[in-house]
This record gives sequence, C-alpha cells and structure tokens, in this order.
Amino acid sequence: MSTSDDRGPQIRPARAEDDEALSRLDRETWSTVHAVTPPPPPGRPFFGERQPVGDILVGELHGEVVGYVRVSPSTPLEANAHVQQIQGLAIAERARGLGLGKALMRAAEDEARRRGARRLTLRVLGHNARARALYSSLGYTVEGILPEEMLLDGKYVDDVLMGRFL
Repeated sequence: MSTSDDRGPQIRPARAEDDEALSRLDRETWSTVHAVTPPPPPGRPFFGERQPVGDILVGELHGEVVGYVRVSPSTPLEANAHVQQIQGLAIAERARGLGLGKALMRAAEDEARRRGARRLTLRVLGHNARARALYSSLGYTVEGILPEEMLLDGKYVDDVLMGRFL
C-alpha cells in the first residue's frame, strides 16, 4: 500500500525499524491539544503489545517518517468486530498543510475496509478544532460528546466521539 505522487507524502505500513522515528515523532508532536497522556520517554519502544506494528500506517516525505495513524479494533468483543477505531494520528509540524492528514485517514479507511470493517470511529478532544475540521471534511460526524471528560492543563475538556460508515 502506497499512495501519493512524487511531490507529496507516501503512505505505507509500518515496519519494526520505524520504532525510533515514530517514538521521536510522538515526542515532537505531543501536546494536551490532542492527547491526554504524554508519550513514553526516549529509549522506550513505540511498538508493543498494546500498539503492534500491524496497526500503524506511516506517512513519509522524501524518505523521512513525518506522520502516522493507528487503526485498531474498537473493542475485543466479537459483536463489535465490524468496527475499527483510529487510536492515534500524528503529523510533524514541517509536514502539515501538505494533505498528509487526509492521506493517512484515507489509508486508514482502506485498511479498516480490508479488515472487514463497516464503520470507523475515533475520539477527539473538543478543543482540537483543527483535527475536528479534518475529520468532518472526510465525512465523520459527531456521534456523542462526553462533557468535561478530561482535565488538561487545569481546564475541563470535552471528549468528542466521531465516526462514519465505510
């Protein structure tokens, strides 16, 4: 799987050797605007039992890892196996505005379909206007709001549930 042309980002499945680059990207991009827990410190692996290599799609620009999206089962329940969930999206500042977010989300949708999913869902912090706009532009709708679900930097923030049928 690879999408894009020679001028823009390339999307591909993650490989074990992406571990360090993805860890570094997580540390570079982390903020309470889009995440509730900080990334592991340097030296801790990016991939693991809860975040397997096979759930990550990587965005590259000129051979450099500049983004990723994580697509995972929504729950371990058989009755919910038709739903996949975006459980992480990160894009390096230097790669923003190039369409990488849309490309990663479209690749995630393709991967979810390949896995037999009928729906793709995600959670986004209410104050993350940029991400919410991206998801809305791709056809995701708000399916629920957990008011003041998170306390970040001393402020209560809504947890917004979004999804779309594939």
